[in-house]
Amino acid sequence: MRGGPVEQAPIERRPDVLVYTSSALEDDLEVSGPVELVLYAESSARDTDFVARVTDVDPAGRSLVLTEGILRARYRGGLERMELLEPNEAAEFRVRLYPMSHVFRAGHRIRLQVTSSCFPRFTRNLNTGEDVGTGTRMQTARNTVLHTAAYPSHLRLPSR
Repeated sequence: MRGGPVEQAPIERRPDVLVYTSSALEDDLEVSGPVELVLYAESSARDTDFVARVTDVDPAGRSLVLTEGILRARYRGGLERMELLEPNEAAEFRVRLYPMSHVFRAGHRIRLQVTSSCFPRFTRNLNTGEDVGTGTRMQTARNTVLHTAAYPSHLRLPSR
């Protein structure tokens, strides 16, 4: 990925990328500080990744990436301990995105992308739970993002 804002239309058209877009903002909104996606999801796999990106969508529909983050499910409780997933059971994932400082202008929209891979930018996940350095077997992870009263997935943006 090259530096600076990058148009996201090709990525957002992919069938493996979920896209959530706000309504057009009525006023300017400054977002400065840490960004976190609190994600509730199920996976068919013992391990998977969740990648999140926040973009600014201008009135013409151009979506420019501002920040991103990735979480390997096995490390959702921290890097100190590895915990594989129970397939098809809901779990909470906190994806920390890089801190950002940006003013979303009135008329613009905030967009969130959620996906499970960003190879080659980030190392691929075999999704099997095998050791990341020596594992060779791969499997497809079927992930389901939950957003209900019991599982309120949401994006946390700091604002003033």
